[in-house]
Amino acid sequence: MAIAASLLILMLIAPAIHAAEHTVGGNQGWDNTVDYNSWVSGETFNVGDTLVFNYATNHRVDIVNQNAYTNCATSNPIQSYSGGKTTIALNTTGSMYFLCPTSNHCSQGQKLAITVAASSGGATPPSSGSPGSPPPPSSSKASPPPPSGSGANGRLCNLMLGLLLVLGTGFALNY
Repeated sequence: MAIAASLLILMLIAPAIHAAEHTVGGNQGWDNTVDYNSWVSGETFNVGDTLVFNYATNHRVDIVNQNAYTNCATSNPIQSYSGGKTTIALNTTGSMYFLCPTSNHCSQGQKLAITVAASSGGATPPSSGSPGSPPPPSSSKASPPPPSGSGANGRLCNLMLGLLLVLGTGFALNY
């Protein structure tokens, strides 16, 4: 019985263990001096992860479609954020495109394209919105990210918490 209860708890917390928080641009943040093609090549994005954009007040974050991304067209964003920090939840699979609409920043390379894969817990189909449109992002008012740029520390903490919960539950059910 204790093993079954422990496995049930582990299954319930497993999705939290796999979610990652990606700080866009790492320590450099969202700025027109960062090579986002290089940064994104070292990242893997899954449903359930979040993107954290940290930026100065002269920048913004726009979510755009592929055409706007390719042409640095800033006049019709899907969603636009300002304020220095934006957290965006990756809720569906597929491509997402971001750029800074400040004059010439996109053409200087301040744009990001990512592909979100299904989480290891199972596939999440794209939203029922128009094809290629990203999900509505979360509010730009979010708690501060952990110091790590890749979310590895957060995953380790979640793993440790999960193991402690499983062991504690198993111990409690045996006594």
